[in-house]
Amino acid sequence: MQLPFRSANDALHRESAPFTLDFLIPGGAYVDEKTTIGDVIRIKLKKSGRPFDTFLRVVSGQIPPRYRWLGNAVLFFFWTLCFLSFLRVFTFMGYGRALRISLLFGGITYYFMPDFSPGLGDDGVFLLFPILIILIRFYLVQRNTDKKKLFGKE
Repeated sequence: MQLPFRSANDALHRESAPFTLDFLIPGGAYVDEKTTIGDVIRIKLKKSGRPFDTFLRVVSGQIPPRYRWLGNAVLFFFWTLCFLSFLRVFTFMGYGRALRISLLFGGITYYFMPDFSPGLGDDGVFLLFPILIILIRFYLVQRNTDKKKLFGKE
């Protein structure tokens, strides 16, 4: 890690090595003769994300937080509505089950899509909300089944 980066990479190129250090060179950064391999790795890891993510962070910083959350909610419910429409049209599910499943699928899709609030906070909320609804429904069904068994109504 303390070897000079350019001389090590040039030596690998001269020997036509199958593995060079070119993939470590961060875009837009100058690597001089004194820069070590460890310094280049630190620069590469410090640079965050793709250009689209950087652009989205800059743009979302200009939007007030209330409108960012509103945009995120609209994005989440858009995907939920798409999955709900698909499940109701192409399956014989009832509205309750289709809504729970579409909320879960909407949350999973929202987790992996770029949104207006960088970070995991809003992704966690939109993913845990449907999971919480499913767990509550599961608990209520189990409790109702236990009551029927207890009072002999089966």
